[in-house]
Amino acid sequence: MAVLSGLEPKAVFEYFEKLCAVPHGSGNTKQISDLCVGFAKELGLRWRQDEVNNVVIWKDASPGCEDAPPVILQGHIDMVCVKTEDCAKDMAKEGLDLRTDGEWVWAEKTSLGGDNGIAVAMILAILADGSLPHPPLEAVFTVDEEVGLEGAFALDCSDLKGRKLVNLDSEEEGVFTVSCAGGVRVDCFLPGKRAPLNGEAGYKISLEGLLGGHSGGEIHKGRASANQVMGRALYSAMERVPGLRLADVRGGRFDNVICSRNQAKAAVPADRAGEFEAFIREFDAALKNEYAGCDGGVTLTCEKTALDGALTPEATANMLRTLLAVPQGVQAMNVDFPGLVQTSLNMGVMEMKEDGLYFGISVRSCIATQKDMMVQRLKAILELGGGSFTLRGNYPGWQYDRNSALREEVLGAYKSVCGKQGTIEATHGGLECGLFVEKLPGLDAVSFGPELHDVHSVKERLNVASTQRVYEVTRELLRRESAAGK
Repeated sequence: MAVLSGLEPKAVFEYFEKLCAVPHGSGNTKQISDLCVGFAKELGLRWRQDEVNNVVIWKDASPGCEDAPPVILQGHIDMVCVKTEDCAKDMAKEGLDLRTDGEWVWAEKTSLGGDNGIAVAMILAILADGSLPHPPLEAVFTVDEEVGLEGAFALDCSDLKGRKLVNLDSEEEGVFTVSCAGGVRVDCFLPGKRAPLNGEAGYKISLEGLLGGHSGGEIHKGRASANQVMGRALYSAMERVPGLRLADVRGGRFDNVICSRNQAKAAVPADRAGEFEAFIREFDAALKNEYAGCDGGVTLTCEKTALDGALTPEATANMLRTLLAVPQGVQAMNVDFPGLVQTSLNMGVMEMKEDGLYFGISVRSCIATQKDMMVQRLKAILELGGGSFTLRGNYPGWQYDRNSALREEVLGAYKSVCGKQGTIEATHGGLECGLFVEKLPGLDAVSFGPELHDVHSVKERLNVASTQRVYEVTRELLRRESAAGK
């Protein structure tokens, strides 16, 4: 017997359980993509599946609504696969073990994939509903959203006629997202000539105890970037102890994560070793004072270590001077949404190699021209330091539309169903809506969804009652849109 068979909306949870029965982690979406195609065939609907496994399904308007403008319903079919240490499941080959207590749905010892499987299930249920008045529908199921919006990047939108997009990839009921940041990764390089030591004392310098966090959701909290702070600490040390030579510096694993730990190595004149150690203690105290309210666990320490070489003094000075000039953190706040970051940078990954320093920066902004300006600034700083850069993963932002008709229609549907006002918000993270807005000129978009907690973790859970309300809000919106064709 199906685990979710007693839950309402019945059709939604039936589809959700079928989707959860097949593996569908990012990069492993062929089986679930084929399943969606199979549903389209069963319903007798026109469909298209592309080479990366995106699926588009079309449904004609209900009788009498043929003249209504088409509406796009969109979600992604990949999930983040996480499991407990004692879970023996192979998530690349096996489906999920669903559980429910009637109030929540979760998966035993794994992530649930409610982000964004519940959107796909709701859309399929709408496509299967023969009683709902609706305009022409274009259902778009994208792949690999969780690893860089890859499906949306690859999707050919030339056969999509809708200019209203309902994205069901939000996780807080009653909150309607109407803007997101665009972003780009900047891979930076600063050359560094090395030379043998000349009797200097070697030190390992460690910066630890920082909270870190996601650069889209937590960059505004004032937390320190270990990569940026280490560059500042070493530049300051060089001013106090002339002749300091940088041997190594590295920190971070991902460009979009605020770095919480950095470790460097440096050589200082042997007769000034005590002065260097005293400086590190003083700077540790300064950092503890500066970050007491947001990153109180910060510690900067040093210990002697053996080194076989380091950068020349000239290369060290150039590298540390350039790092000090590279911006980090919030650059502009949004005027339409007080408290929302508009533009930011994050120096996420840093690694010294034989030929110099490599570091990656994630640039975000919902204003395309500000994103471009930050890339220009980085280019100028790197050029002054004799360095270079390349760009990758460039995705567009979704700028707030003050005149959005869809936003008002969604809010009206929500109030009609739930009896209260919805909340309009924007996010500094990236959403697929930005790519669709770029690909479909004149597109009006809104993102919302049911209550999901602890996504991307083994504690992920989906609220049943919220799913029913959000499903009914979506249906009410389509009823209202269908009226335009009568």
